[in-house]
Amino acid sequence: MLNLKTLQRNKTLKYGVPMLLLIVGGSFGLREFTQLRYDDQKIRKGLDPSLAAKVNVEKQSVMLEEEYKKIKEMNLDKWKNIRGPRPWEDSRAYQEQQRPKQDTKG
Repeated sequence: MLNLKTLQRNKTLKYGVPMLLLIVGGSFGLREFTQLRYDDQKIRKGLDPSLAAKVNVEKQSVMLEEEYKKIKEMNLDKWKNIRGPRPWEDSRAYQEQQRPKQDTKG
């Protein structure tokens, strides 16, 4: 009985051991919860189809052929470069000013 009372009065056993158990146990618990979170994100996220095509070599050739067809259909001889607006200029107003100039030049 005397031995039990001395153990109850010991501050290391009363406060130190539960604190260590909480820290070590919390570390393992948090590791498991965060792993669940990352696993769930992997399942939900997936790859964007265009990005998946870039990663997958078999789909990449099909994607390149489609892009080649799009470029082939464009008329690159009548292409004109339009300067973008400066940060202090209103973009819509500037583009509207530039378009009539191009129509008169071409």
